[in-house]
Amino acid sequence: MTHILIVDDEERIISFVRRGLTAAGYATSSTGSGLEALALLRAGGIDLVLLDIGLPDISGLEVLARLRAEGSMVTVIALTARDSARDLVAGLDGGADDYVPKPFTFDELLARIRARLRDRDRAVPTRLEHDGLVLDLLERRATIGDHDIELSAREFALAEELMRHAGQVLSREQLLSRVWGYDFDPGSNVVDVYIRYLRTKLGAERIETVRGAGYRLV
Repeated sequence: MTHILIVDDEERIISFVRRGLTAAGYATSSTGSGLEALALLRAGGIDLVLLDIGLPDISGLEVLARLRAEGSMVTVIALTARDSARDLVAGLDGGADDYVPKPFTFDELLARIRARLRDRDRAVPTRLEHDGLVLDLLERRATIGDHDIELSAREFALAEELMRHAGQVLSREQLLSRVWGYDFDPGSNVVDVYIRYLRTKLGAERIETVRGAGYRLV
């Protein structure tokens, strides 16, 4: 399910947008803080952000600048005051994918969201490469150099998740949710087991354990 983060310091706007998005079949999270928005985005799992420019702690423009500086390509729709051309230009120049001026109708907002998600889906890569490891997502094939690596469906999915976030620490909870599709069970060691499988097949040095945090493809 597509997950949309709503970042706005007006609770009435959050409530209005969240009700509409839920009815349209989207999962939502929300916050009125730019710093909290950054933390949520860094944790992963967000497909699109509705980002108000005027926030009480750090501005939406600063949130956007930090995201793009960190290499995040998450889709961002800026929410701007209708009479502020300066905010509009700054948002687009700062890396926003689109904008919606306030006040807006929900139908207008939903149309923008659908258009940007279509753009994102068309740009999804079919081949991932990192340090000699190649995953062909269409053929479900893994190779290192000229050698094919036999991976089970679950091993392939785990390798894909690590490669999509190469260099980023992913917690066991995140991996379990994204690869196995259910909430984290503190008693489960399935992630650790499959990490061992991948290390055996891909090379132990490729996957780093970050103590107390999770795993990272290096």
